Amino acid sequence: MSKTLTLTIDGQKITVLEGTTIYEAARQAGIDIPVICYHPHLTANGLCRVCSVDAGGRVQAAACVTQCAEGMVVKTGTEKVVHGRRTLLELLAATVNLDEAPEIQALIEEYGADPARFDGGARRTAPVYDDNPFYLRDYNQCINCWRCVQVCAEDAQYAFALSFDGRGFHTQIGTFMGDGMTDTTCVFCGQCVGVCPTGALKPKRQAMLEQGVSPDEVFQQTRRKRKKSKV
Repeated sequence: MSKTLTLTIDGQKITVLEGTTIYEAARQAGIDIPVICYHPHLTANGLCRVCSVDAGGRVQAAACVTQCAEGMVVKTGTEKVVHGRRTLLELLAATVNLDEAPEIQALIEEYGADPARFDGGARRTAPVYDDNPFYLRDYNQCINCWRCVQVCAEDAQYAFALSFDGRGFHTQIGTFMGDGMTDTTCVFCGQCVGVCPTGALKPKRQAMLEQGVSPDEVFQQTRRKRKKSKV
């Protein structure tokens, strides 16, 4: 029989199965905790820290990866928690283009974050990679949430075409030896595009239509050309 434990989240006592994360327990209780890097069908890694809460420890805990403990008391909306989320959102806005990240924009508004607070700081820049007929890679919009890497690896596709490249501030998603996607193990399933929360990965047809290219021309440029068979 599975072991259960009881904890308190925002004054509400909740009983959950052992191994349940704080985020999952809060959802079961109808308590909302914001997330960015987390995706329900991918392995949680606690990268963005927007889901951090006060769980009684020396530092705030990432709710998406921290498991519940018996008697734990969690507070999801203290002044320090809200201040931390607001600052993280402001740092993201200062570093990355979030114009096509509606979920993050909604959080910025909800937490009263000032996107211009850190204006003048360095921004992560990268070329736009147009190296295949199916999607574009614009890492100027990438927040390094790791979703695309995970869905391409053990969480779904097992293609391992994407990985992290660089270090520290200059870390971005890349490919082995910087090869174009057609020279990698990518099978162009589109799952990485589907889990991207910011527009860093975008279907090429969508991008071309946004640029005013006619549907007929889009089809001609993105259709798969078959080789003629020899008779």
